[in-house]
Amino acid sequence: MTGAPLSSNQEFLLSFDKGDADGAFGERHTLVDAWRLTGPVDPAVLRSALDDVVARHDVLRTLVLPDEDGGHQLVHPPCPADLSVRSLPAGDRDHDAEVLLNEVDAEPFTVREIPLLRAVLGQFDEKDSVLVLATHHVASDDWSMGLLARDVAACYTARLTGDPVALPEARQYAEFAAWQRESGGTPEGARDYWRYKLAGYDMTAIASDRPVPDDRPDVYAAHRLILDDDLSARVLAFARSMRSTPFMVLLAAHQMQLRDMTGVAGVMTPTFSAGRYQEGFTDTVGPFFNLLPLLTDLTGTRHLRDVVGRVRATCFEAYAHDVPFGDIVEEAPRIAEAFGDPGGAVVAFQVLQPPPFADDLVLGPATGVAIRDRRLSQRLSSGIPNGGSWAFEVLRSGRIASSFKYNANAFDEDTVSAIVDDLRHRLGAALT
Repeated sequence: MTGAPLSSNQEFLLSFDKGDADGAFGERHTLVDAWRLTGPVDPAVLRSALDDVVARHDVLRTLVLPDEDGGHQLVHPPCPADLSVRSLPAGDRDHDAEVLLNEVDAEPFTVREIPLLRAVLGQFDEKDSVLVLATHHVASDDWSMGLLARDVAACYTARLTGDPVALPEARQYAEFAAWQRESGGTPEGARDYWRYKLAGYDMTAIASDRPVPDDRPDVYAAHRLILDDDLSARVLAFARSMRSTPFMVLLAAHQMQLRDMTGVAGVMTPTFSAGRYQEGFTDTVGPFFNLLPLLTDLTGTRHLRDVVGRVRATCFEAYAHDVPFGDIVEEAPRIAEAFGDPGGAVVAFQVLQPPPFADDLVLGPATGVAIRDRRLSQRLSSGIPNGGSWAFEVLRSGRIASSFKYNANAFDEDTVSAIVDDLRHRLGAALT
């Protein structure tokens, strides 16, 4: 085993450490994706391919440990990955495939047992199956999930054919942490920007239905909704007409909603940036994601068109000054206070953009298509360290999918359903 310094994001995750049951290092802080496979899949070969991927990416064998200097990484030698094979009922296969994905998503995943990658192969028959990959979030992010799927498929095909693995070289996450420390830290210009931009503002939180005692573990649920074809098309067309992205349009509607819910005109919403500050780490698996505050002054705005213009400017500025969230908090410590408010929840907002190579996989004679069109809500899902999370995704069909993740101990399902429905109605009214 070897030791290595922590990245800025690993230090950020340590600030949400609540032990093995809850928080950033808790047993439900996981990422789970799935692919529907058509064609024969050999479980023994798949197991070997998973082991190859564990050996390829050190971060899947890494523990993050606190110490008197803040913490360090402990990298373990290669070890076998956990693959379970399950028989699936021959009913509504699309529905049952999503049920399997939700079941794996809800399963506990301790951060202390490496590797931090596991897989489930659900089989309808010998030519129709579902591959589910799960990782702990301290070892991966959304882009990393796509890399893992690509690598598993490539290693599976290589094992099956005997050909060399056709993958680019992948640098290790510990190298990124070392590069980050050696790069000289955050430029003063970026620090000045955030100190001035966020001065006097709080992160905007929504009021919960009830406070949650400190000694009660969080239990996260997920409410899912698919916007219909017409509304989805109008959102995408409006974004083009505004020279904006769908993220900007959806965020604008969300920030208008927050303004009306809280009475605060200066709305600050956290989102996630890729956090891959150096091009050489494009093929590296690890927790690169970075929390980025988006502050928009909505004073005097009435129509979604007005707000999109301001949100567009907010996004351009924020992403131009994308630096580790911990450094932003050093310059504006007040924004972190809302995360500890027992009577409210800060809801992170994002539009997922999985890498395009992760949507279609080739595993020897089998092909896989990512399961993105998720419609089944969950009473128990993977969790987040604190607050809530609202994720959207533009599907291949053009429809827009959404998932609102919330602490079921703090919010009633009816409250969350009303928030989601309100945003849909706002979009419909504004774009009609």
